[in-house]
Amino acid sequence: MTVTQAAPVARRAVQRQHDNRWSILLVLCLSLLLITVDATVLHIAVPALTAALEPSAVQLLWIIDVYSLVVAPLLIMFGALGDRYGRKRLVLAGFVLFGVASAAAAFSPTPLALIVFRALLGVGGAMIMPATLSLIRQVFTDRRERAIALGVWSAVAAAGAAIGPLVGGLLVGIWWGAVFLVNVPILLVLLPVAARLLPESRKRADRPWDGLSAALSVFGILALAFGLKEAGSGSLMPFGAAFSIFLGGVALLVWFVRRQTRLASPLLEVRLFRDREFSTGVTGVLLGVFALVGLQLMLAQYLQLVLGDSPVRAALRMLPLVVSAVVGGLAAAHFLPRIGLRATMSGGLGLVAVALTPTLTWGVEGHPVMLAVCFVGIGFGVQVSLLAASDTIMSAVPESHAGGAAAIEETAYELGAGLGVAVLGTITTIAYAPALTAVPGVPAGGMDQARQSLAGAAHVAHEIGGSAGDALLHTARWAFVNALHTTVVVSVVLLSLTAIAVAMLLRRD
Repeated sequence: MTVTQAAPVARRAVQRQHDNRWSILLVLCLSLLLITVDATVLHIAVPALTAALEPSAVQLLWIIDVYSLVVAPLLIMFGALGDRYGRKRLVLAGFVLFGVASAAAAFSPTPLALIVFRALLGVGGAMIMPATLSLIRQVFTDRRERAIALGVWSAVAAAGAAIGPLVGGLLVGIWWGAVFLVNVPILLVLLPVAARLLPESRKRADRPWDGLSAALSVFGILALAFGLKEAGSGSLMPFGAAFSIFLGGVALLVWFVRRQTRLASPLLEVRLFRDREFSTGVTGVLLGVFALVGLQLMLAQYLQLVLGDSPVRAALRMLPLVVSAVVGGLAAAHFLPRIGLRATMSGGLGLVAVALTPTLTWGVEGHPVMLAVCFVGIGFGVQVSLLAASDTIMSAVPESHAGGAAAIEETAYELGAGLGVAVLGTITTIAYAPALTAVPGVPAGGMDQARQSLAGAAHVAHEIGGSAGDALLHTARWAFVNALHTTVVVSVVLLSLTAIAVAMLLRRD
């Protein structure tokens, strides 16, 4: 094809892309929703999953957590690969992998198999997610329309994690595997639509690819998370070995950061962290999602295994958190320009800390209205702080670095989700096991399984039955409540300190 012939073809492609821009946004947002919902969809499914596969406490945390921990380090890598080889190709390949892994996860025969398939889901999600943001920037050339599209993208990203437990609660009533299998028909519709609508992106083969940096980031984060979980439970190896793996993960990440500062075209623009506002914004995203996702997991188990709610009722009880998160995002967009980034971000984090406090002082076991009020405060505060943090990140960098800043924000989002489950789940496990004392009539093997998790204790109590089973479940519930209080204390302290730090570090607008 000659240059003269190619020019009209290129113009028609650009015009078609412009005409279909809102349809393309819908496809990208549905893709993003699948990825973010999957990060939290298992929270309500924990009791049903435990009864079906009987995972240990560490296996259960990995089943829930490995998805986000695989997505986080791969986002930067697949973002670079999309720039180099084409974003549309990467999205379509991600759809196929996500669908195959979803079907395999639904029929997993063992906990280990489910962990592997959840990891593959994470790989598929990481292939799709960075391209969604890049394609929005490519398709929406008008700055006003692009701002609207990016606002919709941000709202979908935040809402996905919030509605995940609700979706899981509705589906697990059918069968625990349905939380994965539901992805397949959706992807079968999305795949041909995306293949027709999504535009091709300009390939940048001149951009160097650094495989070592990609390997350092992936293995560093996974080693850090694995060491943290094992140090807390010690189910696979002694504390010393787990702590060594944790330190190894830290060393790999330090090596990764030092390497990025020396490369002309780094995989991750770590130099952006020299800006105080940017670093504060990233920390706000990380800790906001950390609190939301980690606490969602603990509260979902509390509702079902302590208060005795069914999965559907537990999901409906958490609905105020979802609704308040959506309202928080809409409200923050209005008062952010009026009161400024600093007040909005620190106020949102502080509100989450305040909303959690009643669960320690008054107790909410017999106060469903108070529990709903707490959920409203958590959802509203997290979403307000996330929106302010996102605005802080994008305002702190020049337009030439907007792509790198967006990639870092996405990574902080997924890393916060993974570490929230890892850290808060480990703290709960450490506090729960010693508090569950021996119960007369329950054999030693049963007690060992019961100390793995509250879901495990409920499973053992159901198998034993009678007064011994009732006594075990009663003791395990109160051990879990005490452990949950410990986790909430850690969260309140962390959120309060972060709110204070934000108020001190961000300049007045």
